[in-house]
Amino acid sequence: MGHTRRRGVVALGITALVTPLTLAMGSTTAQAASCTTQTGVYQKQVEKFLGRPVDGKQSAADCKAIQAFQTKHSISPNVGLAGPVTWGVMDLMTKQKAVGNNPNKSGKCPTNKGRIACVDLTLQLSWIQDGKKLVYGPVAVRTGRKGYETRTGLKKISWRDIDHVSSLYNVPMPYSQFFDGGQAFHSVGISVWAPPGSHGCVNMTKSDAAKYWSMLRKGDDVFVYGRKPGT
Repeated sequence: MGHTRRRGVVALGITALVTPLTLAMGSTTAQAASCTTQTGVYQKQVEKFLGRPVDGKQSAADCKAIQAFQTKHSISPNVGLAGPVTWGVMDLMTKQKAVGNNPNKSGKCPTNKGRIACVDLTLQLSWIQDGKKLVYGPVAVRTGRKGYETRTGLKKISWRDIDHVSSLYNVPMPYSQFFDGGQAFHSVGISVWAPPGSHGCVNMTKSDAAKYWSMLRKGDDVFVYGRKPGT
């Protein structure tokens, strides 16, 4: 996330998260919009995901349900159209859920390092394992968008700052744990599914970032692999 500075009171930073982070992390805030009557190319898939009657035809109720999902996850424009971005988020959520409690089934994250934080860019998931034992997660994360990809490889947590503020983007980064230059685990005040992604950091919910803060220490290993869809 670039150069950083400290802020004295983390509560103030958390309160200020929503608006500036939406701009800095590359997600457009979904403003109130009128519902479209247009049937989207992923209408049936989106209807099924939302538990709507699957008829492949846009209805007023379909649009409201789609629009609510888009607003929640900062998908723009939020006009209720079942388009590729909306379906992409839903499809990712489905794939994440299917992982269950075995995120390292492929064995790509090292099991010979003791405690390690793993980041699967392809599925946008992270977890902490100790050897082969899963100790926390997996949890959904938001990694770098195109042009700002979260860098892959084996790394270590180099420093931590519970109430960090980015001087490059002038936004709070609570529970920051840096593992590759300016790239860090930290919490955000927007959806971790908000497209298109971060500027390289691994964004987490506040509760997950706080848990990572309590479980990890300086010097702990981090392994990042895969490729974020669309990058």
